[in-house]
Amino acid sequence: MPNEKVTTGFKLVRDTFVVTDERIILIDHQGVTGKKTRIASIDLDSIYEVTMETAGTGFDDSELTIHYITSPYFKANNVSTAAYKFEFGKKFNLQPFYVAILTLATQNRKRINA
Repeated sequence: MPNEKVTTGFKLVRDTFVVTDERIILIDHQGVTGKKTRIASIDLDSIYEVTMETAGTGFDDSELTIHYITSPYFKANNVSTAAYKFEFGKKFNLQPFYVAILTLATQNRKRINA
């Protein structure tokens, strides 16, 4: 979008996402060949909860799940929500990104519930 600035981006196990100053852009490669691509975005202002699961022993990957509001009005009676799970490689240090998104989610919860 015009005047939107990219802050960081990640290539995951199968997918890619880009973080801007306004939203997270998801690039989801679908199907066996990965030729079909779905692009979606999550507004940073709509994120209200984040969970992290670190890699264990063996072939486990780290996971970050972002819970966000999909309703156009955050303070409506029937708020719709969704979650998106990001899978990172085992050697990726997920903690700095988790702390940044968790800080944002905490600020959003306080703003929405004020």
